[in-house]
Amino acid sequence: MSARPIAWTIAGSDSGGGAGIQADLHTFQAIGVHGCSVITAVTAQNSVGVRDIAYLPATHVAAQIAALHDDLPACVIKIGMLGNASAISAIVDYLQSFKGTVIVDPVMVSTSGSVLLPDDIKQLMIQRLFPRAGLLTPNLFEAEKITESSIRTPQDMEKAAQQILLLGPRRVLLKGGHRIDNDCNDYWTDGRESFWLNQVRLPHANTHGSGCTLSAAIAAYLAQGYAWRDALVMSKIYVTQCIRHAKPLGRGPGPVTPGPWPLHSPDLPTATIMPLMKVSTQNIFPSCGKTPLGLYPIIDSSDWIEKLLPLGITTIQLRIKNKTGKALEKEIQRAVQLAEHHQARLFINDYWELAIRYGAYGVHLGQEDLAHANINAIHRAGLRLGISTHSPYEIARARALCPSYIAFGPIFPTTSKAMSFPPQGLERLQYWQRCLDYPVVAIGGIGLSEFDAVLATGVSGIAMISAITLAPDPIQTVDKLLNKGQQWRVHRETLHQ
Repeated sequence: MSARPIAWTIAGSDSGGGAGIQADLHTFQAIGVHGCSVITAVTAQNSVGVRDIAYLPATHVAAQIAALHDDLPACVIKIGMLGNASAISAIVDYLQSFKGTVIVDPVMVSTSGSVLLPDDIKQLMIQRLFPRAGLLTPNLFEAEKITESSIRTPQDMEKAAQQILLLGPRRVLLKGGHRIDNDCNDYWTDGRESFWLNQVRLPHANTHGSGCTLSAAIAAYLAQGYAWRDALVMSKIYVTQCIRHAKPLGRGPGPVTPGPWPLHSPDLPTATIMPLMKVSTQNIFPSCGKTPLGLYPIIDSSDWIEKLLPLGITTIQLRIKNKTGKALEKEIQRAVQLAEHHQARLFINDYWELAIRYGAYGVHLGQEDLAHANINAIHRAGLRLGISTHSPYEIARARALCPSYIAFGPIFPTTSKAMSFPPQGLERLQYWQRCLDYPVVAIGGIGLSEFDAVLATGVSGIAMISAITLAPDPIQTVDKLLNKGQQWRVHRETLHQ
C-alpha cells in the first residue's frame, strides 16, 4: 500500500475547533491525506466570536516550517490566516524554493465579523504572497477588499477575478456564497479558461469553517492526484455535504461536519460557462423510461444493428467514423428504421442533425462535441441525450444539461480509442452510480471477464464495443451477456414509457 500524500496547512488555531488549523486537519484526514500544521496565530474564540489573538513570532513559524521540511515535506501547502509581517516573510522565503502547489485562502475577517488581517498586512500579503499562489480562494468580501471595488453582479465577479489574476496568482476561485443569488455560485479562471460552479444554497446558517474547509479540500484532492478542475468539483461536493450535516454546538453557528460517503445528488454542483445557469423542467431531456439501458453495444454500421436487435438488445449506439455525405445519411436512416421495427432505443453518436432529421431515439455526445452541437435543437426535437464523462468536472458539466443518461469511463484499460484519462476502476464507478440522479452507463475495457463485476455495481447499462464486434462468435457472446444480465430483460412495450 502506498503512503498517504502529505499536505501542510499554514494558518491560525481556532480554539472552538470549527475553522483554521482544526478544520484543515479534519478535512485532510477525511479525504485521505496526512496533514501537517504550521501555526501562525492562536485565537481565543468560540462559536459566537473571537476574543483575543496572539501572533506567533516569526522565528517559531520558521522553526515549524524547517522541522516539517526536514522530515515530512509537502506536495501541497494551503495557507490561511497569517501572522505579522516578519512571519509572512518567513513563509515567503520558504516558498521561493518550494516546488509543489500553494493554495492561498486570504482570510481577513472571521465568520463572526472579527478582523483577522490588518490593512498593512493585507498589502504585504498581496505583494509578496499572491505571486506564489497556484490558486487564490477569496470570498466576495475579501475580493472587494483586494480589488477595492464593489461586487454586486456575476459580471462584477468575473471582472474582479480577472483583476486579482493581475496581482500574481495563477488561478482564482471567487466564492460567491449566496450574496449574488439564492444559489451558491463560484467563479473559476486561470486567464485562459473560465467556468462557474453552481449549487442550490442550503437553508441553514451552520457554515462556520466552510471557507477553510473548501481550500483545504482542494489542497487534499490535488495531493491525491486530481486535476485542478476535478479537485474543485470534488471539494464543492465535500463542503456542501459538510454544511448539510452541520449542527449548532454552542450559541453561534455550528461548524461544518463531514458526513458519510457516498453523497447524494443535491451535493453535486453543475459546471457552466455562463453564470447562474438555471435548470428548469423545460430544459430536462426526456427519460429513457423505466427499463434499464441494459447491454449497450456500440457499433459502426446498420448491419450490426440488423444482427443484434433480434437477440433481445434494447439499447444500441451507432458510431460511424468512416462514412460521409449520402452514404452516412443512408446508414443512419436505415439504422433508425431497424430500431423502430424492433422497438429498440437507438442513439446516434455525434451526428445530431441527421439524428433529428431521421427521427432517432436519441443522440450521444462526447465532451468535445458539446461545444459544437446545438443542444437546444436536440431538446426541441424531443430526442434523448447521452453524454460521455471521464472525470468529476465532466460529470458536473453533463449534469448542467440534464441529459437522459451519463456514460462514465473508461472503467478498465481500453484499445477502442485513445484516452487521455486513466482507467476509473470499479470503486469510482460504484461511487458515481450511487450518488448520481441519472442512469449511469459504464464504458471502456469491459469484456466477458469484467462484466459480472460491473453489473454488480447496479449501473443502468454496460456499453461494449470490441468485446462484441471482435468476438469469434458475436451472436453467442451477446446471448451469454444477456443471460448474465437477467434483471435487464423486460417486456418491449415498456421501453418507450
